[in-house]
Amino acid sequence: MRDFENSEVPARKEIKIGQRVWAIEKRNYGTDDLTEGTVQRILTSAPFHPRGIKVVLEDGTIARVQRLTPPEPAPPETEPPVGFNAEDELR
Repeated sequence: MRDFENSEVPARKEIKIGQRVWAIEKRNYGTDDLTEGTVQRILTSAPFHPRGIKVVLEDGTIARVQRLTPPEPAPPETEPPVGFNAEDELR
């Protein structure tokens, strides 16, 4: 069981609309059962809340943000095959 009063939760300024987060619903307080979702609206007006900033997720779930999910890495740029010359291909 987590101690939400002393955990490191993101401040309001770190949370952006459209961002994917891990959040806890009120019915799951006292457990480690987090919900992943995308922030649709930020409900908490204070810059910080010890149990997490309250948000509405895109599916309508209301929960407190516990963690930010890392941004998805950009796909690696592919390089043309060795010996490939784009000008030769156009002729």
